[in-house]
Amino acid sequence: MTNTRTALTIAGSDSGGGAGIQADLKTFQELGVYGMSALTAVTAQNTLGVQAVYPLSPEAVGTQLDSVGSDLPPDAVKTGMLFSSEIIITAARKVQEYGWQDRLVIDPVMVAKGGSPLLLQEAVQALIASLLPLAQVLTPNLPEAEILTGMKIGKMNDREQAARLLYQMGPQYIVLKGGHAPEGSEVVDLLYDGREFQYMTSPRIETRHTHGTGCTYSAALTAGLALGYNMQQAVHTAKAFIQAAIEDSLNLGAGHGPTNHFAYGKRRSLRGDQP
Repeated sequence: MTNTRTALTIAGSDSGGGAGIQADLKTFQELGVYGMSALTAVTAQNTLGVQAVYPLSPEAVGTQLDSVGSDLPPDAVKTGMLFSSEIIITAARKVQEYGWQDRLVIDPVMVAKGGSPLLLQEAVQALIASLLPLAQVLTPNLPEAEILTGMKIGKMNDREQAARLLYQMGPQYIVLKGGHAPEGSEVVDLLYDGREFQYMTSPRIETRHTHGTGCTYSAALTAGLALGYNMQQAVHTAKAFIQAAIEDSLNLGAGHGPTNHFAYGKRRSLRGDQP
């Protein structure tokens, strides 16, 4: 019997290394969780944008999930870029087949930082119908929440209403990220459990190096759940992880550069925190 905690990411590959499978596995590793992956698409991208997307077949995705599920059962699972309704339906079927709903994190990746679509428009309804009812937690940013709910999100009461609507779609928790809000010196993220709202604030960092923030945030949350944290602990860990990753910029690339996945662990080492 092993004490090693494990997490599975179902997502696309980012050749630039800042988002997708690469960001997820780096984050898992930094938080002491063994990472596994099922690839949904190969993207050719860098800090300047996405040059091409090559989706895998639903059969290829399903076979990868069978390989993991039959031998390496994960303690938590996250989804990222799923691209098509067929891949979404395949992922949802395998989640149910292997009983992964209890710690399933859905990051509804729809658009790359540079604006390139990473989810086909026709796949949004499949995401809502097939996958969201299985989720323990859904982690949209504000533009993604607007697409899912069909409402314009402005002030905080709009965010609360959006969280209520998203909760009605089936997830047990909603984490509505506030980084895309156009104003304010602070970023406010909202955690909703169907009864109460919790607000988590952090200083807004003026930087162009924010590629992969959503993937990294949701991966850190997934790692926390794999480690046995409750939802509040997992979200606060994810918030601290991404804040450190944004603050300590790597300054890579000429466009939207990646965040620093080393930063959180280095800060803990300097403080002498226990892993």
